[in-house]
Amino acid sequence: REVVRLFRRAANKGHAHSLYELGICCARGKGIPLDDDEAARLYRRAAELGFGAAQYALGQCHEQGKGVPSDDREAARLFGLAAEQGTAAAQFNLRVLHESGRGGLLQNDGEAARLYPLAAEQGFAKAQVC
Repeated sequence: REVVRLFRRAANKGHAHSLYELGICCARGKGIPLDDDEAARLYRRAAELGFGAAQYALGQCHEQGKGVPSDDREAARLFGLAAEQGTAAAQFNLRVLHESGRGGLLQNDGEAARLYPLAAEQGFAKAQVC
C-alpha cells in the first residue's frame, strides 16, 4: 500500500513512469482494487507524456478491449509510437500486425522482418523463437 501511495503522489505531479506503474497496479489489482478503466486512463496520461511502456500498455488495452473500446487501429498506432522508442514488446506486436495486415496496416512482410530482430536483440523471448 505504501508503494501505491508513493506512485499516486508522483502521478499527481505528472510523473510519467509513476502514472504507468500505478496503471499496472490498477490492471492487476495489486495494492488497490482491480480497475481496467482506471488503468487505461493512467496509461493514456503517461502515453501522452511520451512514455513508451505506457504507449505499449495502452495499445494492449485497445487490442483486448480492456478499459477502452477494442480498436486494432489505435493499438497499431500506439504500438508504433512505442516501437519507435525501442519498446521490444511493441516492436514484436507491431510485427505481428504487419504480418497479418491487422490494425489498418497493409500486410508488409518486409516491415515485419525489420521489426523481428529489433525485439529479439533486446531479449524479448517471443521474438527469439524461430
